[in-house]
Amino acid sequence: MFTGKARRLDIFMGESDSCHHKASYMAIVEWLRANGIAGATVTRGVAGYGASSHLHTASILRLSMDLPIVVTVIDRPERIDAIIAPLAEIAPNAMMTIHEIEIVRPGVGQKKES
Repeated sequence: MFTGKARRLDIFMGESDSCHHKASYMAIVEWLRANGIAGATVTRGVAGYGASSHLHTASILRLSMDLPIVVTVIDRPERIDAIIAPLAEIAPNAMMTIHEIEIVRPGVGQKKES
């Protein structure tokens, strides 16, 4: 765990995207963990659409099996840069965005006020 400058990588895909008969988002999370990346979270959306403009929703009448999925990865900038190509192989149809962030952990590395 560290504080300071970092990058957040968001990987957008559909729940039904797969890699070698496994959900792409799970293949990504397992790969990230095996490669020592600081952290990752998978978020399942309730509605969304992508390049195809096909609307994916979770409704009482029709539960979609292809809801939007976002895998959020946070690590040092050089580590994020190094994983883009391997992740693109796991999820070739995913869209990825990178954001510069600052990791703050309250009470860690902060001066106490007198």
